[in-house]
Amino acid sequence: MFRWYQAKLRSSPLLTQSATTAVLFATGDVLAQQGVERVGVEKHDYIRTARMGLYGGAVFGPVVTTWYKQLQKISLSTTNRTILARVACDQLIFTPIHMGVFLSTMSVLEGSSAREKLSKAYQPALVNNWLLWPWVQLVNFRWVPLEHRVLLVNFVSLGWNCYLSYLNSSK
Repeated sequence: MFRWYQAKLRSSPLLTQSATTAVLFATGDVLAQQGVERVGVEKHDYIRTARMGLYGGAVFGPVVTTWYKQLQKISLSTTNRTILARVACDQLIFTPIHMGVFLSTMSVLEGSSAREKLSKAYQPALVNNWLLWPWVQLVNFRWVPLEHRVLLVNFVSLGWNCYLSYLNSSK
């Protein structure tokens, strides 16, 4: 399976990473609904799961794949400075923008007010992001090859997307 994935990464990296992201975003929502909210299969909101998968595959997957290629261009005098600069860019530039785009997009897809969603959920999501993701990205940018960085983020995102889905859907 891993060899097949590696071959797909070489032949169609953007498509492969976007498809993987779609599946794992949707899986995070299923975990949120079934594991956290415990709604049960009969009350599962499949449209919500589809929204998360759509966002993951159409927005986050392509954007983060491209973003990581751009971050790879940052090269400073030492490896540690390079990694810290990449993490800083990721967390101080990409993350605040992405969080706003995520919450706004979900609001639009749900037919609700993006302004309300942002005023309610943006700050807690960003603060909680900064408790987890800088550490993940330190490991990611230090030891994970560029072509596998989105995959690592997607696996850690199973839990994170579960949280985001729960935060997004909470009243």
